[in-house]
Amino acid sequence: MKLLIAVIGGDARYLELIRQLQATGNIELNLVGYDKLEQGFTGLNQTEFEELDVEELDIVILPITGTDEEGRVETVFSIEEICITEEWFRRLKDKAVVFTGIANDHLSDLTTKTNTTLIQLLDRDDVAIYNSIPTAEGTIMMAIENTDYTIHSSRVIVTGFGRVGSTVANKFAALGAKVSVATRKSADLARITEMGLTPIELNKLPEHTSECDLLINTIPAMVITKESIQSLPSNAVIIDLASKPGGTDFDYAKQRGIEAILARSLPSIVAPKTAGKILADVITQIITKEKESLGWI
Repeated sequence: MKLLIAVIGGDARYLELIRQLQATGNIELNLVGYDKLEQGFTGLNQTEFEELDVEELDIVILPITGTDEEGRVETVFSIEEICITEEWFRRLKDKAVVFTGIANDHLSDLTTKTNTTLIQLLDRDDVAIYNSIPTAEGTIMMAIENTDYTIHSSRVIVTGFGRVGSTVANKFAALGAKVSVATRKSADLARITEMGLTPIELNKLPEHTSECDLLINTIPAMVITKESIQSLPSNAVIIDLASKPGGTDFDYAKQRGIEAILARSLPSIVAPKTAGKILADVITQIITKEKESLGWI
């Protein structure tokens, strides 16, 4: 049995995702939002959103960003406006699965109301850890581009020691930076010490930012506050890796003349091929694991 998959919208990562899925076989791919590509995909069905056979779809792959609060989908490679409604979800098969990177309240509510299975790929440990590698490399790239000093011997503070924060801290330390990590958990503070880095209790961050050249946030909450920013040296740079709107008081940073960058979707910028392959591998694993329970055999 061939699985009917619709890839609706997406960025540069999805070009590699589509290639990888196409190579797996035993699936039929429908692409929506790719009509402006200079070179299309041979052997795949590129169609408009309204022409999809929604009732026949087994899998829907939405962009990493999911939808906005009105249900609109990001289409980088098309001018077609796509809006997914509750009625559209109700047309899907009972066992259809929708993949996205992240889901806002609107998308979560729609899939809950329609009893649609929604899988948020960036919530998975495997995807997040794999993605932390291009994210860290992209952060290094941004640090080099936006500073006039070397990473080696620079004073770096990373806020957060999760899947992204730990990789970022490790990579900067490997380049010879003097890395401190701010976090709340006592176990993380112990691990940071074990790694040879300097632990900082997050609530004491303002006491340490005067000795910081590069402040990197990975926490999706307001943690880089006015109190932390006002002590930063004038040549310091803030790179915020948290999901929009970030965790930095950007207005106060601007008032102080501190460069503060909200760095979104770094994997799609610095390594879209690698990031796309990561997504394709995980989706393929899920399909293989769940195909019997979902009737995909």
